[in-house]
Amino acid sequence: QTVTSNLSKFHCQTAICSHNFTTRQYSCFLCLRLLHPTMAITNLNLSADMDNEAKDKFVQELVAECSEVLKSNPHNRCAKYCKEYLESDDGKGLDAKDLMTFYKCVKTGIDNADSSLGCYAMTPLDYTKFGGFFDKVIRDYHGDESGEKKHITDWNVDGADYDVKKLGQDELSMRVRVGRNLLGFNLPGEMGKDERIKFEQKMLPAFDQLKEKYGGQVHSLTPDFGDLGANPNLLSKEEYQNLVDAHVMFKDMDADPYLKSAGISSDWPYGRGCWQSDDKMRIIWFGEEDQLRIMCMKKGSDLLDVFSNLNEMLKTVESIDGIEFAKDESYGYVTSCPSNLGTGMRASVHVKIPNLTKDGTDAKAKDVCRPLGLSVRGTGGEHTPIGADGTVDISPSARLFIKEKEIIGKLYEGIEKLMAIENA
Repeated sequence: QTVTSNLSKFHCQTAICSHNFTTRQYSCFLCLRLLHPTMAITNLNLSADMDNEAKDKFVQELVAECSEVLKSNPHNRCAKYCKEYLESDDGKGLDAKDLMTFYKCVKTGIDNADSSLGCYAMTPLDYTKFGGFFDKVIRDYHGDESGEKKHITDWNVDGADYDVKKLGQDELSMRVRVGRNLLGFNLPGEMGKDERIKFEQKMLPAFDQLKEKYGGQVHSLTPDFGDLGANPNLLSKEEYQNLVDAHVMFKDMDADPYLKSAGISSDWPYGRGCWQSDDKMRIIWFGEEDQLRIMCMKKGSDLLDVFSNLNEMLKTVESIDGIEFAKDESYGYVTSCPSNLGTGMRASVHVKIPNLTKDGTDAKAKDVCRPLGLSVRGTGGEHTPIGADGTVDISPSARLFIKEKEIIGKLYEGIEKLMAIENA
């Protein structure tokens, strides 16, 4: 139900409701939830100039909505800590403008009750501004019971040997990527169309410098640059699909309800694309969940091939004038999703485990890998099927409060332990 729009005082039109409003900027979603228990509440619009009565009413309803979400999914961290935060002195002290931003941060976890994390930062400063909320979410998700850990960056592997041939493995498909965001821009959930285009144009000179070292080409989905004219790097639909099929480009983000609710997929496909080197080993996505996803991938047996090459490429990118990555004193590199804070790194390989996947699913593999600190995905990424030959994608789960060198070490150790169980 929507509020009336032709009176100076508004009220919910549901017959069972007596809620009154002094602004028509939002609807009564308590009644929407009563009438439609499974409905995602997506029509809330706040105004920076709403009065205290309207603001307090909105907070009350959002707290109530969190309680409803927790009834269906007690593990929804967003709803749990959003409720606590809004009932705290810090939460009650938010002005209308900050409340608008905070709601954007938590909206996807409220709209999608099945979320386990359910929140995204809109700007790098949100992790500090809404620290009473985000710090609890972060330390719960990343397992810091002390509440005192700080992230440390360290790529030095000290001459380690991570060649999987020693484990009886042949060549593996290896990939290491990191998420990065630049200072001076909003995070993707808060970006509008013009800012997305501006960010892409900011990166074009950087890509030119990368091409001097690694060659390659920029592939863009942005239909046009508005007043600045045509996009010289524009892909055709067929070219885009070919890159998606080759796992070089990301899929249509606007089809993802979690990213859509967070505003991250807005203005698709403007400001989206990638650069790939001539040797096809190095890729930088722009305009995905983070402003940049920087990665190295190849087939081989030495995990340090991709790890060391990624570190070298990151140093090259950071040395380019005007490029400065956003960092937080406690959480390391800033990412949109709290799950990727710290290293922002996902290091993965494709391994064949036919015995553990003989039922055609990865269920047993996940049970085995979880105690090893490994995540299991399908060969096409999250929510995709395993390979017909039992091939799965495995990676260390930890991102934050762990050093980069430890992630690659844990990947090697995980492969060793997993294959021992597979071959037992």
